[in-house]
Order: sequence, then C-alpha cells, then structure tokens
Amino acid sequence: MGDSRDDQRHLDRPDRVDALIDFMTPAVLDILTRLDGDEFTTVEFIDLMLGDPAAAAAYHEALRRWGEGEHYGKLVVHGQVIPVILRRSPEVDWVGFAHGEDDPFAVPARWRLVTNTTGRDESRSG
Repeated sequence: MGDSRDDQRHLDRPDRVDALIDFMTPAVLDILTRLDGDEFTTVEFIDLMLGDPAAAAAYHEALRRWGEGEHYGKLVVHGQVIPVILRRSPEVDWVGFAHGEDDPFAVPARWRLVTNTTGRDESRSG
C-alpha cells in the first residue's frame, strides 16, 4: 500500500482533463460566438478552430500539456475536452451522434446553435 501522504497529494492535484477544459474554454467559446448556420459537427468545429490562429494555438498547446504524445492528446481533446465545453455552453445543444463523420480520435457529435440575447432563439431542446 502507498503512503497516505502520496494518496493525498494525488487527490490535491487538479484533474488534467479539467485543467484542459479550463484552458481551452475561452478559445472554444470565442469560435462559438462567430459561427453562422444552425448545426455543426464536432469535426467541423475542430476544423474551424484549426483555421483560427489563436484557437489553433490553444488546441496545440492543449495537446502539448496532455504530455503523452499527439495521438493520445487528440483522443482527450476531441473526445472529452471539446465536447464537455460544448455541452456546458448555453450557445449550443447536443443533437446526437454524427453518423458518417470521420474522426479517428472520438465519436463525433452533431450540435445545434441556440439563441441568446444577440438574436438566436432562446428556446432550448431538452
């Protein structure tokens, strides 16, 4: 059995996924505010992020911070970090899985833009 102090230090560290969520949230929300249209997939969203210099820098820094190589970083960023940020955002609703979308790092989802006070419809699906 390990030393209880080692166990406590492990519990005191912030979760790495949560840390990446906190780090990437501003870049993801910035892209969301500039989207046009009604729906998008996670794959399309990541492509938009990579086309924006500031968002792309945040994306690549998140991969670096994960620290287990690019492949594993993308598994975390595509499959956990970006979807959690989108789910938490009042700007979008999860519509369902995006069947037929190719993302080797996650199961892509489809998202619907929701309106806020800037003119989008304030009704939200459950």
